[in-house]
Amino acid sequence: MEGINFTENRSLVALLAAILPLFSFVFILSSKKGGGASVALSTITLSFLLSMYLFLQIWNLEPEHKQISWFIIGNVQFYAGVLLNNLSVLMMVLVTGISVLVHIYSREYMKNDPNIHRYWAYLGLFCFSMLGLVISDSLLLIYLFWELVGFSSYLLIGFWFSKHTASQAAKKAFIMNRIGDLGFLTGIMIIYTKFQTLDLHSLFGEGGLISTSTFESNFWISGSQQMPAIWLSIAGFAFFLGAMAKSAQFPLHTWLPDAMEGPTSVSSLIHAATMVAAGVFLIARIYPVFDPLVLDVMVWIGAFTAFMAATIALTQNDIKRILAYSTISQLGFMVMALGIGAYSESIFHLTTHAFFKCLLFLAAGSVIHQLHHYCVRNSHDFDYQDIRLMGGLRKRMPIAFWGMCIASAALVGLPLTSGFLSKDSILISAFEWAAAREGIFIVLPWLMVLTSWLTAFYIFRLIFKVFFSESREIKTDKMMQISDSPGQMTYVLLILSFFCTFIVFSVNPATFEASWLWKGFQVTSIKEISIFHWLAPLILNLGAFALILITYSIYVPGREPKLMQDTWLYRISNREWFFNEIYNFVLIRSIEKLSLLTYGFDRIIIDGIVNRMAALTQTISVISDWFDRKIIDGLVNSTGSLSRYIGRFFRNFQSGRLQHYLTTMLLVVLSFFILSYLI
Repeated sequence: MEGINFTENRSLVALLAAILPLFSFVFILSSKKGGGASVALSTITLSFLLSMYLFLQIWNLEPEHKQISWFIIGNVQFYAGVLLNNLSVLMMVLVTGISVLVHIYSREYMKNDPNIHRYWAYLGLFCFSMLGLVISDSLLLIYLFWELVGFSSYLLIGFWFSKHTASQAAKKAFIMNRIGDLGFLTGIMIIYTKFQTLDLHSLFGEGGLISTSTFESNFWISGSQQMPAIWLSIAGFAFFLGAMAKSAQFPLHTWLPDAMEGPTSVSSLIHAATMVAAGVFLIARIYPVFDPLVLDVMVWIGAFTAFMAATIALTQNDIKRILAYSTISQLGFMVMALGIGAYSESIFHLTTHAFFKCLLFLAAGSVIHQLHHYCVRNSHDFDYQDIRLMGGLRKRMPIAFWGMCIASAALVGLPLTSGFLSKDSILISAFEWAAAREGIFIVLPWLMVLTSWLTAFYIFRLIFKVFFSESREIKTDKMMQISDSPGQMTYVLLILSFFCTFIVFSVNPATFEASWLWKGFQVTSIKEISIFHWLAPLILNLGAFALILITYSIYVPGREPKLMQDTWLYRISNREWFFNEIYNFVLIRSIEKLSLLTYGFDRIIIDGIVNRMAALTQTISVISDWFDRKIIDGLVNSTGSLSRYIGRFFRNFQSGRLQHYLTTMLLVVLSFFILSYLI
């Protein structure tokens, strides 16, 4: 496409919506007044309004792609521009909408923090990074913003950097994502080598270079270019590796639970609509590049991640850590859905998940906030994120309680919630996909059903322990000191609760096919089987309601079996499948030992050789100095002295006295005759 100026309003609006949070970042950091809440909230609100305008202009209408010339390498021209389609504008609204609510919530939650100005600035950088990522029209631009998202998340996760755990969590997230970024970069290089362009529209649009490529005799052919077909799979795996790290898929998932060391408001933003959503967004954005082999791997990694994370969440006691593993599990659902070809269903669940996961975190943050203030007022010290120490908050914090219940129902996929529509759509598609492939693939949908049942157990375990069971730390007579959080935080919970219901996404609460959002993407290659459209939700909900009742009977009366904690299954779950220990042993300790080995080699061998060479050089220098002074200089000086002595000797013969000359001649003649006589 030829470079043109951005004269179209929609392109300018998209750029302005992305740049406004960057302006708040620069302004707040450069301002000497401190704070920055008003600037940050104003800019992100304006970005949200502009995003809504774009959504109304673009949704289900003609996409817009505008670009300008960027730079030239050899004969290849690179462009930078804006690509607006259904996926772009939906993500813009999602990112800015969730961000506005988090900003409002943070005004109270982060009040009186000594470094609050940095918090507002970092939020601006984070939102700018994500908005830039979703509107970029080339893989190179996406990669640049992808890295910026990682950097800004590093700043926010480690916001309380004086805490060792927070600084370590930030470094862990940063390093783990660099592994995925290496894959992303590899994929970019393969695509550029093949097509000499990184433009999304040229590559993945209708009639684009990827879709018109053919495969003959194990070669990947596009126009006059060809390369071994295996490179398409390698490119797909490379891009998927980037998505796995960003969206915390097995085995690159361990950074996300540790990222809970950041402020809870940050956790809600990262988990709801920004960083972890970027991986799923990337897969959706470049979906045509993934061949059947990569998609099959995607299916099983997503399914295993969802199941594994759900089993770990069963026994965790940190309220934020439970929700973190819940996020990993739901991202597994989305990745699995993309793998089986349920593109629309995955994006649908990404959207609904943003709202109910944000509500879960902010409701949890409300509980943490109030318990923290309770501890301060009463000089009482206990871990106010440990659900075992909570309890009885249902009547004292009714808005947080009901918000958590609505969000949990959506997470499980119970009727009348948004999650019922989106999650059931994935399960239905999984059953249809497995039925078409038969064999061992029938395991997949049942594994996802089991994961959903486990989700019902662990999330309602959290609710019953926090809001129903008797508190072990808060005395009954002091329970009156606890109430719902201040107005701004509470209003946000109410707004999010509304967005967790089916009303926002469909007029029909019973079927996802009536959803306007699902219809906006309606891209599927799965054959519809009508029986699963009522059987899958029925199986899921009957099992979920049964497990909720079982959970209630165990945790509300405090009848949790102690024997459960002595089983190997409990230990595996509680220790998070020992992934951290395995990585520590296999990778960290190995790297440490390798570092010590290389340090020893450097110190003993390399430095030893260098030091001995230095000593040898010094010895040779001493010998050379002695030889130069004693031998060379000695010979030179001796020659000079000999010449001087000879000169002095013969000078004595030049006295100018005649008698001396006659005496000398007489001696010479006598000597001659004596020698002649002797000879």
